[in-house]
Amino acid sequence: MAQLMTYREAVAYGLVQEMERDDTVYLIGEDVAAAGGVFKTTPGLLERFGARRVRDTPISEEAIVGATMGAAMNGLRPVAEIMFSDFLATCWDLVANQIAKTRYMTDGQVTLPLVIRTANGGGVRFGAQHSQSLENWAMSVPGLKVVAPSTPRDVVALMAASIRDPDPVVFFEHKALFANKGPVPDGEVVGQLGKAAVVRSGSDATILALAAMVPQALAAADELSSRGIEATVVDVRCLVPLDTQTILAAAAGTGRVYTVEENPRLCGWGAEVVSIIAEEAFYDLDAPIVRITTDHIPLPSADILEDATIPSAARIVETLETTLD
Repeated sequence: MAQLMTYREAVAYGLVQEMERDDTVYLIGEDVAAAGGVFKTTPGLLERFGARRVRDTPISEEAIVGATMGAAMNGLRPVAEIMFSDFLATCWDLVANQIAKTRYMTDGQVTLPLVIRTANGGGVRFGAQHSQSLENWAMSVPGLKVVAPSTPRDVVALMAASIRDPDPVVFFEHKALFANKGPVPDGEVVGQLGKAAVVRSGSDATILALAAMVPQALAAADELSSRGIEATVVDVRCLVPLDTQTILAAAAGTGRVYTVEENPRLCGWGAEVVSIIAEEAFYDLDAPIVRITTDHIPLPSADILEDATIPSAARIVETLETTLD
């Protein structure tokens, strides 16, 4: 059996599952307790687990991440919330230079089983400082695992996998997906990091997408199907570790590959994926790989401008129609 819930509700559901299973798991962040989260992703957790395990903090990302690192070093499995992914910039030294490197620099004597949750991406008119899609930042730092789910089920399953992992995980929750609904199985739900999902099969082209771009890619694939073009859609789900086997198989299966990326074009995650496909499956390709990305500009807050900047189903359809022979 399964229950229908929103992506937003799935965040709390996944946290409750892990906090009930393991009393070393606790939540820390701005407004995560009494307010239930600024995006209402943690309602009821304070009442359920108490102030010892659900902790509000001052407005200081450095304090949140620093406390999280110390707790993880001392046997806990903390989950930190950074309200907007843009604010990772204020504590990036701790994330990139301390958390990511501690296990390596201590020869494995110190592990940091922690999760940094953060609201990522645009589409909700929050402007240039609250709308960035920054998963490629985390992807570029050795020592961090990077997750970006697109469905409520994957939120729960990958949250569990992230909390149980011995390494630090940056868990990107997409703001534009919070209201989306989907089924979540009853009982314990646990996924696996580093496993992409083929969410639609087709023979003419492969579309690789992540987070909010997955529903856009699926909508585009449905429209393309009505026009006689059948596309495979792969939900990448996890950037580190990256499921290259599924990606390469999907690329070889159609010979035509497109990435759909919300991050700015320069140094986006798709650039790395394209280089892997070019190295490992070049002779399986029938044409150059095409990247469909956000422009390399600060995101505008005006709705018509933001919509024109971030990849849409319409832009995916247009791109495939004009590039497929």
